[in-house]
Amino acid sequence: MSIVAIFILSLIQGVAEFLPISSSAHLIIFRDLFGIGKGMSANMELTFDIALHLGTLLAIGVFFFKDFLNMIIKGFTKGVKDKDGKVLWYLVAATIPAAIVGVLFEDTIENIIRKKYIVIALALAIMGVIIYVADKYSKSNKEIKDISLKDALIIGCSQVFALIPGFSRSGTTIAAGRVLGIEREDAAKFSFFLSAPVVCGAVVLKLLDKETWSIILASPMTFILGIFLSFVVGLICIKWLLKYLDNHNFKIFMIYRLALAAIVILYLFLS
Repeated sequence: MSIVAIFILSLIQGVAEFLPISSSAHLIIFRDLFGIGKGMSANMELTFDIALHLGTLLAIGVFFFKDFLNMIIKGFTKGVKDKDGKVLWYLVAATIPAAIVGVLFEDTIENIIRKKYIVIALALAIMGVIIYVADKYSKSNKEIKDISLKDALIIGCSQVFALIPGFSRSGTTIAAGRVLGIEREDAAKFSFFLSAPVVCGAVVLKLLDKETWSIILASPMTFILGIFLSFVVGLICIKWLLKYLDNHNFKIFMIYRLALAAIVILYLFLS
């Protein structure tokens, strides 16, 4: 794979993992329809995806290091009696639905949906409208520390839809958070917090596979570059989105998703 392709795909992952526009849909569209990284085997694609997700996982860990450290300390010393400790255990509870469905059905969904570009385009469009409407007509009366167990479980269950390319993990969880009355920026933060254990689990499972390591060792620089570039871009995007949401809604993301969906559909009809 060329350096240009590595750079483009890493940029896409770093941006689309955190903005509510679906990283999985973007990687599929740019690879399959636009030919970026064309020629990679299925195993190489999967392995490079691990590098990209590891990079964005590191971005979350670094950016929110103090938050995670505080939650872990309070969670294990004071439990749910402390507001920060409560968030930790609610994150654990919220992770369970997506983890179970992911382990049982991720490969099946991937095999069924991956080449269904019209489904991906519809998911992009539908979720774009949902997140805008959910944000526009929802109250903002809760911070992260005010989230209940019920709220956490509802947001966690919404992650299940993100297994379908086009819906977006951050998009579904932020939309669910806004419907529950969580403030815009805090809904995004909880979404980022929630993505960490899910992505970490997926990466660890793939790295336990000997075949994955044989592919990594065959082209280590590809793997390292993917991690580094998606990490740097991810850090920038997290900071930008949280600042952007201070004074803006999700209209720009709805417009972008609708435009990309239209481009994909037009491409399919013309090809």
